Amino acid sequence: MNTPTALHLACPHCHALNRVPASRLTDGPNCGQCHQPLLTGQPLELTVDHAERHISRNDIPVVVDFWAPWCGPCQMMGPAFAQAAAALPQVRFAKINTQNETTLGQRFAIRSIPTMILFVGGREIQRQAGAMDTASIQRWVAAGLQKAGR
Repeated sequence: MNTPTALHLACPHCHALNRVPASRLTDGPNCGQCHQPLLTGQPLELTVDHAERHISRNDIPVVVDFWAPWCGPCQMMGPAFAQAAAALPQVRFAKINTQNETTLGQRFAIRSIPTMILFVGGREIQRQAGAMDTASIQRWVAAGLQKAGR
């Protein structure tokens, strides 16, 4: 598989689409519009207004945690998800609150929460229902990236 010379990254702050040379990905690139870091190592809260841009237009893998505030296992998994995001900064970690974003929950056929979905190139590679610890999330992401040829 050929490595692209430039990648498209949606900014986690202003949601602008940025073109970043692949060779600069590890240099901590900033958004051309708002000048904030493009790779934060922190989960991003997605809404219907910008979920599509992050899931379909990012050239980096995207892991989405579908959750709800009333869900005990979701609350327990939150810190582990954040730790996995910090450990894998070249992967965009995002959260979708299915209580507030019901259309996104329906669009992605979320039947139980928490559910994580790994997207690569806008395509769903794998999904996992149920809470996981940090190491399990990292292994799950690594297995999915290998499956996707990344």
